[in-house]
Order: sequence, then C-alpha cells, then structure tokens
Amino acid sequence: MAFKTQFASAIGRNSQLLLKRFTSGGTSLPGKLAASIDPDILAHLGAEYQVIIITGTNGKSVTTALTVNILREAFDHVMTNDSGSNMLQGVISSFIADSKAAKKATGKKIAVLEVDEASLRHVTKHIKPLLILTTNIFRDQMDRYGEIYTTYDYILQGAAQSPDTTLLMNGDAPIFSSRDTVNPRQYFGFYNDDKSADLLADNNTDGIICPQCEQVLHYHAITYANLGDFYCPNCGFSRPKLSYGVDNIIELTPESARFSMDGYPYEIGVAGMYNVYNALAAYSIGRYLGVSQAQIQNALKNSQRMFGRQEALAVEGHDLRINLIKNPVGLNQVVDLVALEKEPFTLITLLNDQPADGQDISWIWDGNFEELAQLNNITEGYIGGSRVEDLATRLEVAGFNNQQLERVADSKGAIQAVKEAKNEKVYLLTTYTAMLDLRKELANQGYVKERMH
Repeated sequence: MAFKTQFASAIGRNSQLLLKRFTSGGTSLPGKLAASIDPDILAHLGAEYQVIIITGTNGKSVTTALTVNILREAFDHVMTNDSGSNMLQGVISSFIADSKAAKKATGKKIAVLEVDEASLRHVTKHIKPLLILTTNIFRDQMDRYGEIYTTYDYILQGAAQSPDTTLLMNGDAPIFSSRDTVNPRQYFGFYNDDKSADLLADNNTDGIICPQCEQVLHYHAITYANLGDFYCPNCGFSRPKLSYGVDNIIELTPESARFSMDGYPYEIGVAGMYNVYNALAAYSIGRYLGVSQAQIQNALKNSQRMFGRQEALAVEGHDLRINLIKNPVGLNQVVDLVALEKEPFTLITLLNDQPADGQDISWIWDGNFEELAQLNNITEGYIGGSRVEDLATRLEVAGFNNQQLERVADSKGAIQAVKEAKNEKVYLLTTYTAMLDLRKELANQGYVKERMH
C-alpha cells in the first residue's frame, strides 16, 4: 500500500478515535479527511475485498444487516458500513475503520455496503463490486431524486462503470427489467405458477405503465404496491425468469414471518411482507456466494432487530415498537403490519422535513392513513415533529379524532408519552431525523446503549 494511502488511513482512523472519545461519533468526516489526502483511497482499500453493494429505495439497511449475518456463517471476515452513512465518505470511513482487523484476516475478505441510490455512481468510480443488489424503487424524497426512472438512471450509471458486475435485481419490480444493461443480471421474487388471475394494481400506484408500449400493466399475482408477477396484455412484456424466490408465505404476525424459499423453510424475527422481500434479497446474495440453505436459515432466525425497523424496547413497563416511515409504499406496509396487532395500543407519529428526510412531505397524502384510522384498538395517540400541523391535518382528514392527536414538543415529549401511555403496547412511526433525535434521547435516558449516528 502506497505511503499516501497509509497516511490518509492513519489520519482517518485517528479522527474516528477522537470523534468517538469527545463527541457522539462521526461517520463521514474521517472519510472526507482521508479522501482529501488520497483521492484514490477507496480504490486502494476496496481492492482487498470482494464487494457486495445493496441499493434501492426501501429496505437497504435491513437487507444489508441480514446479508452480513448470512455471509458470516460461511466467511471469516465480513465488514459493513453499519453506522448508517451510505454515501461515498461514509463508505470510505467504514473501510478505514476495518483496516486493522482486515490486516489480521486470513482468506477471503468481504465488504457488504449499503449505498445510497444517487451515490452509487460515485462509489463505483473507485471500486468494482462482485454484485450490486437492487431492492426496489418507489417514489421517495421527490426534491432529491425526482421520479422513479430518474432514480433508476442513477443506479444504471453506477452499474455501467463496472460492467462485469452482476446485477441481482428484484424481478417483481417492473422497472428493473424495463431497460437493457451492459451488466449481466439475475432476478429474485415471489414464485407464482397460477397464471389464471388478471389483476390491476391500485390506480395510485407508481411504476405500473408498461415501459415498452405505455399501456397499464396487469398482474397474475401482486404482493404489494407494484410488485408481483406482472405482464402486459398488449405487447407481451412480462416478469423475467427468477433465479431465487419465495415459494410460500406460511404465517405473518406482528412479531415475525415464516415462509419458504426454494423449498426450504425460514423464519425471521421481524414482520411484514416487505421484510420477507428483504430476507429474500439477502438469501439471494448468500446463495449466489454458495452459502448453504441451512446456514442461511440459522442466520435469519438469529438476526437481531435494527433500531427504527420494528426494534422492540422496554420503557417503564411499556412495549415500544419503532418503525421508520419515509414514503407512501413504506408507510402502507407499516400500516398493514400495525393492523395485525390485536391488543389495544397507543400510536405516536412524528414527521420531520429535514434534508435527510426529504423536504417534500406531499407523500403523506398518498399514504393509507385511512386504514390506520379505522383500527378500533388505537385508544390514544400523539403527534409531533417539525411538520406536526401538516401531519395533524392529514390525520384529521383520514378520520383520527382529537384524543388521538395530542401534540408532543420533541423527542423528550415523545418518550414521556410512552412512559405515560395507558396501554402496554406503543407503536411509534417516525421519519428519519426524528428517529435519530429519539435514539439520542433514549440513549441519554439509558434505554439503549448507543446513539445512532
């Protein structure tokens, strides 16, 4: 390794130590400092690893965590950027943080990287991954990404810079087979042998226009939103052949999901159809790399919940469940999950509009808050965040009553509402930066060990 790279790594590593000692930590600054000294540092550090990149609108973090668990069943050294920073500087910081452990590792070193869709093209300038997995593309952060095909363009630009990289794509999403690519492709999805059904997605769903003839796509089966066994009765465009798939959903509860993939039973300790997709995506990576089904079964069963993704916390005798919401499709899947709850519960909803959330909050009008309002076991509710009044208007229109719309001023107020809740179970729905504030306050009060950076 060149002296410049060694020096840049040392500066980055020392800055990480200082940040951890004197602040709540930092994920981007070490990478920024190192890149200012050696602009090619990511290429040098990444060359020692077999790199897997996971990108897409929803599910990146959970899919990355599940993939890491799976690969650690079969490989000795698997690193990841689990700090939450999925842009170029954060990726560099993660390699720097792993550099000492990597020197001691023997055998194959693997890096599993969550990468922001718009940042992928910046990362693949420096490293050439073995795989790029795409989870899905839904309308998200319109002020930053624009429409879904703009987001897909970002991904294809990044992939094209590494033409030998295999794209492992969600075959149930029509967008991922809408264009030719220079990269080889494989697909995962939900198997469906029954071609007799002729279904249409909800008319408020994005991405259901045939990319070849611009007619409305039909479906033999729909999992959720625009995902499923699609086909165009006008021109013949249809879902590609799947290499990996879910055979059957056995049981979905508010706590977990049981299902089979390629004839083998699996269980995960998080719920919802969207998490079955996340497990399928991670499974597909594992199988591509030769991990056995038994090893994958063990990894998925023993996976821990991530903060903000159905993590369950005990707060003064209350069972708090925190769910990230950031776009209509993600919200609707969380609503479907909450609707599985049979016990009375308290609902807390927080809406921020910081740059990391997306400053265009019009998406709340496309989310199915109406279904949430119809649940008769929400006995009390609280709302907060920087756009609390917009949220209040939306929930009033959806059918929530005044007793379900009490305001909380900040994260301290939200936690106090949890402590004083009339119900043992509390569901908290929150946008990203409100989730970070909540995590910080939960750490300050001793309910979690670490802040989320």
